[in-house]
Amino acid sequence: KLTSLALQPAITPELVHGRVHLKCSYSRPSAKPPLQYLVVWSRLSTPGKKEQIQRDTTPQSFSYVEMNGRNLGLGDTVFCTVTAFSRDASEQQSLPEESKGFYAGIKFLPETLQIAEDGKEHVLTILSTVPIACPGQDDPCKITLQLSTEDLGKNSQLPGPPNIALSACQVDLLRAPCAESSCAAAAVTVTAVTDFAQDGNHVSRIRAEPVGRRDLLWRAYTPKDVKVTVRDLPTGNCYSFTDPHIITFDGCTSRAFEVHVRQWDCGGHRSATACNCGVAAR
Repeated sequence: KLTSLALQPAITPELVHGRVHLKCSYSRPSAKPPLQYLVVWSRLSTPGKKEQIQRDTTPQSFSYVEMNGRNLGLGDTVFCTVTAFSRDASEQQSLPEESKGFYAGIKFLPETLQIAEDGKEHVLTILSTVPIACPGQDDPCKITLQLSTEDLGKNSQLPGPPNIALSACQVDLLRAPCAESSCAAAAVTVTAVTDFAQDGNHVSRIRAEPVGRRDLLWRAYTPKDVKVTVRDLPTGNCYSFTDPHIITFDGCTSRAFEVHVRQWDCGGHRSATACNCGVAAR
């Protein structure tokens, strides 16, 4: 048998005749007679289990598989396994070598967010690991994603009001040369909503959904949600009561703000007591 040849297969995305393909490339050692290569494509069907989708026998140092949205679609993790064998003696085979898994689809960086109710903006990068095809002459080479948020409640138990805010409701992924696992990218900022309530930590999720695409590859695809944990922070209280007494957040704060209070006589004839009936703050 042939020993391990260090073929080092690797998967990269490409557009071939306007359609999305994955290319498995591997090094071709010099050998006489020349070698043939068996390339087996597979995808992760369930955790820990691979499903074969294509087999190629080729003298070339590469093999292609098309992402057609049927046997291979967005959201799949794809592998290629390469075995070399002698053209004259097919029983002389090298040890099979498998590529790293290639995730084809939309990725979020970071994949999860831990933020606090402190008003800070956190950047969420959205990228496509596959190139954006141009569906037609009049259609732009981009993918539009509709973004939405959903609060899963305290400790993911009950739904509630929004706990996060996004800087945009839609983003466009414009086609760009593929580099470093990104063929198109956009960014939004995520901020925790300050609700002035001691209500514990909340979990929300961000969903992205492709809109306006007619091709099967993108139309049937929904990227995985992003989980956002919002950490509750202590909230100060200020008070105004009776005739009037105003207590600031920490009891002594001096800053540029105004508080106007309106009182009315609520004690009647027996006692002179004032109650607040209106307040305005700036």
